[in-house]
Amino acid sequence: MARAAVPGRLTWRVATVTEVRDETATARTLVLDVPDWPGHLPGQHIDVRLTAPDGYQAQRSYSMASAGAPLELTVQRVDDGEVSEYLTSGVAAGDKLELRGPVGGWFVWRPTSTAPVLLVAGGSGIVPLMAMIRARQRQPFRLIYSVRTPADVLYASELARGQPGLDVHFVYTRVPPARRISVATINTHGWPADFEPECFVCGPTGFVEAAADMLVALGHDPRRVKTERFG
Repeated sequence: MARAAVPGRLTWRVATVTEVRDETATARTLVLDVPDWPGHLPGQHIDVRLTAPDGYQAQRSYSMASAGAPLELTVQRVDDGEVSEYLTSGVAAGDKLELRGPVGGWFVWRPTSTAPVLLVAGGSGIVPLMAMIRARQRQPFRLIYSVRTPADVLYASELARGQPGLDVHFVYTRVPPARRISVATINTHGWPADFEPECFVCGPTGFVEAAADMLVALGHDPRRVKTERFG
């Protein structure tokens, strides 16, 4: 998942790409070896900077999909995206990338928490939520994942394997009968509000705003609904 990078007082590091995996026809996971990586919390992101031979630089922020080292980024190709196009088609194992982070302290899940967790993802908004899933131990998680078609599902094989304590529900928006997340979807496949779950919603702006409003309408405490949006 990409966002406009926000400058900060963080150290730039040179990471080595150790593995490249295609997730879908338009998304790729990069596995990175980062010297002296300080660690991160699930939900945080990093800035990636590319420098052209003429000195031109482009910078974007990407959520981390891994719970720890090695670092993993999953990048969705964006039409005319100068950074995402390179990361999804031009990068190979052995290449170097400049990055800094971790960034962000609000949209994070701490593995020490014992509350149930509801994850609501739209498209590539699954990326930081996948880091939370990978960091969980015995905490009960429920994931509602809205995506165009089954072919567009990120981490499809991993999610299909299933995990004890993790319930996954897919909503396909381009497969007849096309559906979108609704109050009924969240009411049926999420946690009841009186369970006081931690709720994390990530995806395009319109999707996030709609899903967050549905959660509040169902009685969830707005202070327990954390959102991350892009686009």
